[in-house]
Amino acid sequence: MGRFRNTGQPDWDWWGRVWPTPGETLRELGIESGDTVAEIGSGNGYFALPAARVADPGTVYAVDVDAALLTELERLADAQGIANVAAVEGDARDLAALLPEPVDVGLLLNAFHGIPDPESFVSGICEALASGGRFVVVNWRDGPRAETRITGEPRGPPTDLRLSPAATREAVEGTPGDLTLVREVDLPPFHYGLVFER
Repeated sequence: MGRFRNTGQPDWDWWGRVWPTPGETLRELGIESGDTVAEIGSGNGYFALPAARVADPGTVYAVDVDAALLTELERLADAQGIANVAAVEGDARDLAALLPEPVDVGLLLNAFHGIPDPESFVSGICEALASGGRFVVVNWRDGPRAETRITGEPRGPPTDLRLSPAATREAVEGTPGDLTLVREVDLPPFHYGLVFER
């Protein structure tokens, strides 16, 4: 199985220009108090930490292959007094084996475009979801990269990797696991969110 095509880990200042209110974005995507959440590719926690606040008292599992980023996430969680986030190091294609329990929400932000084998990845997500669980995918819109400018420079994945909402839906619903689209969320200026339910 191929490696994920990472397009770079932006710093928090850059994230703040794209997602100034990550907690509100997560609420808009349906994250609620009491949800157990696995954020796949959490990095150092720009979304995982607000997700922990929104989902409290539910646990947020921050899953990433980069131990250094997870160490930073744990340091930030301690500094902010967030006790309900758990760092999980490992490959998300083995998500069910990495987590101690099924989760209500599998959350994937800005990364679906780089997954080399979406079918096995989505199947792995399904195995990790509780009955009635949701898989939330946030993607860059499929316009040209040259038009997604942040602080004057093109940002986001290469144009050829970007997926329309219809293409993302087809990729997710076309895999074993019985995921069905229940909601599409517009996330201006550059993104959309799709909420699938098991």
